[in-house]
Amino acid sequence: MEKKRRHIICMVSDFFYPSVGGVEEHIYQLSQCLLRRGHKVIVVTHVYEGRRGVRYMASGLKVYYLPILPFYNQSALPTFITSIPLLRNIMIREGVTIVHGHSAFSTMAHESMNLARALGLKSVFTDHSLFGFADMSAIVTNNFLTLSLADVNHCICVSYVGKENTVLRASVKPEDVSVIPNALDTDVFKPDPTRRPKDKINIVVMSRLQYRKGVDLQPEIIRNICGKYPQVNFIIGGDGPKRSVLEEVRDVVGHDRVTLLGAVPHADVHDVFIQGHIFLNTSLTEAFCIAICEAVCSGLQVVSTRVGGIPEVLPDKLIQLAEPNVQSLTAALERAIENHLQGIAIDPWEMYADMKDLYTWPDVAQRTEVVYNRVSREPNDVCLVQRLRRYIKCGPVAGVFMMLLLTLQVIILRVCDWLHPVEMDMAPNFPSLPIHPTTIAEAELMHIEKNGLVKKSPFRCSARECLGLEDHMDGENKKRVYLRSRKKNYVKE
Repeated sequence: MEKKRRHIICMVSDFFYPSVGGVEEHIYQLSQCLLRRGHKVIVVTHVYEGRRGVRYMASGLKVYYLPILPFYNQSALPTFITSIPLLRNIMIREGVTIVHGHSAFSTMAHESMNLARALGLKSVFTDHSLFGFADMSAIVTNNFLTLSLADVNHCICVSYVGKENTVLRASVKPEDVSVIPNALDTDVFKPDPTRRPKDKINIVVMSRLQYRKGVDLQPEIIRNICGKYPQVNFIIGGDGPKRSVLEEVRDVVGHDRVTLLGAVPHADVHDVFIQGHIFLNTSLTEAFCIAICEAVCSGLQVVSTRVGGIPEVLPDKLIQLAEPNVQSLTAALERAIENHLQGIAIDPWEMYADMKDLYTWPDVAQRTEVVYNRVSREPNDVCLVQRLRRYIKCGPVAGVFMMLLLTLQVIILRVCDWLHPVEMDMAPNFPSLPIHPTTIAEAELMHIEKNGLVKKSPFRCSARECLGLEDHMDGENKKRVYLRSRKKNYVKE
């Protein structure tokens, strides 16, 4: 058996706590599970209000809040070269072996992954979003992503639709992209029907209030539902540039019918969910949408748009899908409301039982570890000539521009090596945590690895392969294996 590798991982993104969102939650939970599995993990992000310097979070998770100001929508200004000295010192002092960037919108992630390759480190990128191909912003973003991922060792997407999207828009080889879904803490998100009103039906919306979340569809939906069902109210959590749109409709239908909570800390999201009966998601594009999983675990019937990777996330009985328009979403909401009025809605605890072991963070960490092991076995390639050749295919303009930036990057690194030699003081490590299971799912995964068990499946795959899923399958077959692979049926190899 191959000896377990210990990796030193640097998670990099513009999006991290105290900001709240799916990317922030993913980075934090994945880091915690990797720490429990014996790896060293640090997080690098930019300053936030009241947070700068080095902070420690639970389990000794070290977070660097660098003196880089956000430029637009919490992302730093892309400069490519100005952050090189600071990032280089962190990576060398911490002894980083793998740089893991998160989110296509994060300029810090892209710059750090590129710098990692120049330092001879391995880089992994997780794409949390979907993009189109027609509008100008998507074209610019896709071209930028193609340049960034040309020198990345491996990519991770949170859904199969996301994988296809990334392969097409960033010109990445399919074999260099893995699918690892998001997850949630099912010990936190549990139903509590006693907290629901008996004489009312609450519809909960929880998302960033911005265009791609379909907020522009919600005012008309609210007017239609409130006009037809006097016993239905809306509870909306989240903040963003589209908040004024919802404030206008609240003034029309009444403050007692529509409650705007503003930004809700993730620790308080469950308290909002258990007050509702139905969860409404109106996203126009979504790679995974962890919020619908959290809502189902909390006992809410989900009504969502049929976009991106959402159709492959939940079993059909737990979600009602609709087209991203007012008429279709209103009709789906009316069906869900009628089910509650007629008493035929699915029992909240039955929903929880179906979801409890479907998406767990220990599972995500174990499968991410497989990716780390794979890239760590790849040969180091720090030769500037080889790196420049990868950018030739990116086009006569963008490719040459990146080649010039890479050359400048190497010059700056040489100056840094002269001013601050590699033989610098190493950062002290937080005391290692004992590796022990903290949840049933994690205990199950450790039991698989320790005893060499494999899952029963028609493919007779190893435990790692079953947990990693079969990327060569498509359509309904993928979804079927995806759900089946989590059943607790194991046999000895």
